[in-house]
Amino acid sequence: MNSNLKICGQALPDMPWEARPAGSKEVLWRYTQNPIIGRDALSTSNSVFNSAVVPFQKGKYNYAGVFRCDDTNRRMRIHVGFSEDGLKWDIAEEDFRLTGGDAEIGQWVYGYDPRVAKIEDKYYVTWCNGYHGPTIGIAWTDDFETFHQLENAFIPFNRNGVLFPRKIDGKFAMLSRPSDNGHTAFGDIFYSESPDMEFWGRHRHVMSPAAFEVSAWQCMKIGAGPVPIETSEGWLLFYHGVLRSCNGYVYAFGSALLDLDEPWKVTARSGPYLISPRETYECMGDVPNVTFPCAALHDPATGRVAVYYGCADTVTGLAFGYIDEIIEFTKKNNIL
Repeated sequence: MNSNLKICGQALPDMPWEARPAGSKEVLWRYTQNPIIGRDALSTSNSVFNSAVVPFQKGKYNYAGVFRCDDTNRRMRIHVGFSEDGLKWDIAEEDFRLTGGDAEIGQWVYGYDPRVAKIEDKYYVTWCNGYHGPTIGIAWTDDFETFHQLENAFIPFNRNGVLFPRKIDGKFAMLSRPSDNGHTAFGDIFYSESPDMEFWGRHRHVMSPAAFEVSAWQCMKIGAGPVPIETSEGWLLFYHGVLRSCNGYVYAFGSALLDLDEPWKVTARSGPYLISPRETYECMGDVPNVTFPCAALHDPATGRVAVYYGCADTVTGLAFGYIDEIIEFTKKNNIL
């Protein structure tokens, strides 16, 4: 690892990991045992994908997560799960329950594509929450049993709400992607901040889809992926991009670097993708041709990172890489 690069975060020497395949030149490579979570992980699940995990100690478990589990009614639900190794997950049959929310927003309609960020002593879950259309729901927990619902961050329509793992200039910070009430054919990433996790403002534009002739995989819409990783080179952001092909939407993901103090300023952005649908489990499923990142575990000492991503809106996959190599890839292939 680059000795000059500083990476922030909790030490995870035993995080999930598999070495790069012999002869591979991939910056991010797939786990050979993908998918790590099948569509039938629960007795009532149609699919388990687009989910988020964090380090969390509970008895024998070392990791906790919130998982998008669409049931066999095809209702979008969120379930809690725990794991010893970050690979094999025990996911609760019952969907998670929220407490404390105002009655106006506390009525569950649907929820999907969660993220989790540990900020100070709480774990904050954000998800696409149904309230007269999709918006960003927020809840916090300290035990992954009780989830205290806060106000929705924005009015509809909005998706891909991703919190930063610490306050910036004394305020909570979030990325999001304003959208519409359908399968949005547009989408830029925006930055917002809040003094209290309730009132959000000071909205700033982060980045737009790329021009088709510059980077086609991200030319229709983009959205933030896992919680950004703080490094001395800036915030490392994995984000998804969408191409409208002659066979429908194709979801891939790449990387960007954001300024540490003013994260709406992008300092580098990859032209080539890191992962795009290629394997059978990514190309075939309820929604073909989707690779959608929602979480990442990393170990600062080794620079290792493991990215959890949804595959074809059906199962969950895992990919590995080194943060210094991904940063170098992003800078070398910068399209700004």
